[in-house]
Amino acid sequence: MKILKEDAQSVGNILLEIGALLMSSGASTNRTRLTMERTAKGLGYGIELLITQRALMLTIIEKDQQHFFSRLKRISPHGVNFRIVSGISHLSWNVMEQNWTVTQISEELQRLKTLPHYPRLVVLGTVGLAGSAFCNIFGGGSIEMVVAFIATVAGLFVRQEAIKKKFNPYLCVFFASLAASLIAGLAEHYHIGLQPDKAFATSVLFLVPGVPLINSVTDLMDGNIQNGIVRAMNGLMIAFSIAMGLFAVKMILNF
Repeated sequence: MKILKEDAQSVGNILLEIGALLMSSGASTNRTRLTMERTAKGLGYGIELLITQRALMLTIIEKDQQHFFSRLKRISPHGVNFRIVSGISHLSWNVMEQNWTVTQISEELQRLKTLPHYPRLVVLGTVGLAGSAFCNIFGGGSIEMVVAFIATVAGLFVRQEAIKKKFNPYLCVFFASLAASLIAGLAEHYHIGLQPDKAFATSVLFLVPGVPLINSVTDLMDGNIQNGIVRAMNGLMIAFSIAMGLFAVKMILNF
């Protein structure tokens, strides 16, 4: 371990920022822990760490177990950004192998946070194509695929707008499910296509909480029981919101 060169408070703050970014970007608890420990080791410190779904608690220690820094940081609402996850993982190895300083780490984190997202139209179009592809996999024809495409794009657009308005995340999913299934449901109600039920069934698949459910299983297998259960419940709440949107359309259109 190299000689301590960085101030413990600066190291602690940058480690908490790394952990919060990882958790809010869709990383598993174990990956967050390993990345933070690797970065701390590269900077010459040992750490004690508590990771929950909404907060991080960090204590920095030296070899003699003397405490230098202890702080709690709240984690922002979770999303999915694998570019951040992979970038921070690469950063942590640079700290170990190239002896990066806190300043270099901070600059790299700022660069990662400012990386541009895909244009909105590209996201809407590709997700819509995915929805129509799912419809085809389930046996839908050309007309059903077009309906699924339009419904998926509309649902995703509604969800994006609801997120901008800072609605509750589960309400955002409900609104998206309602919008997507309503469009597909109208096609079924008016018998557009040979199998309109295929479009209705696949119109909300873009909302399925894959990352939370995968992370919940990963956390449970790694022994992070509390976080695994919380993430599983989050996935179930999202699934419930999707189901409520479908149910509302069923009641509105009475089919």
